[in-house]
This record gives sequence, structure tokens and C-alpha cells, in this order.
Amino acid sequence: MRKARQLGRALLPAAVALAALLWFLTAVCNLETGHWDEGRAQLEDAIRRAAVACYAAEGIYPPDLAYLEDHYGIQVDETRYTVDYAVFASNLMPDITVLENEP
Repeated sequence: MRKARQLGRALLPAAVALAALLWFLTAVCNLETGHWDEGRAQLEDAIRRAAVACYAAEGIYPPDLAYLEDHYGIQVDETRYTVDYAVFASNLMPDITVLENEP
């Protein structure tokens, strides 16, 4: 009984350290996931704002994403994101969806 108690006291700090390490690694993974989601949302917002700026300046929404890249400084990391830019009419806001590519 005494040896079991001593063994329990010896293993307790290791168990606490392991639990703290697991908690830290989980927090880092969640932070990284949040960072990628934020980058996707920022790109989608930037494309949307550039399309509205184009409409305000030129009276039409951009015909495609390349137009925004050429005239409004939008830059898309195509290895990281896929952008679906669907235009219905020149006077209607395009449907803009940004998806993150699988690593």
C-alpha cells in the first residue's frame, strides 16, 4: 500500500505536465485554425469592397475577378484559396465565395 501511494505521488507531476502539454497543443491548433478562417474572411471582404468601389466609380460591377486584380489591387493566393466570382448582371452585386484549398 505504501509503495502504491509513493508511485501515485511520483506519477502525479508527470500526469499534470502531460495534461498541460495537451491543453497547450490544443490551444495552438485552435489558434491556427482561427487564423486561416480569418484570412479567408478578410479576402472575401476585400473582394466585396473592391467590387462596390468599382460600381461606385464606374457604374458597373466588375465582370470577373481578373478585372479586380488588374484595376483594384486584389491579390489572391491561388495555392491557398479558390474564389468563386459569379456575375448575374452588371448592375447586380456578384455572388462572391472564397474557399480554402486543402493543404
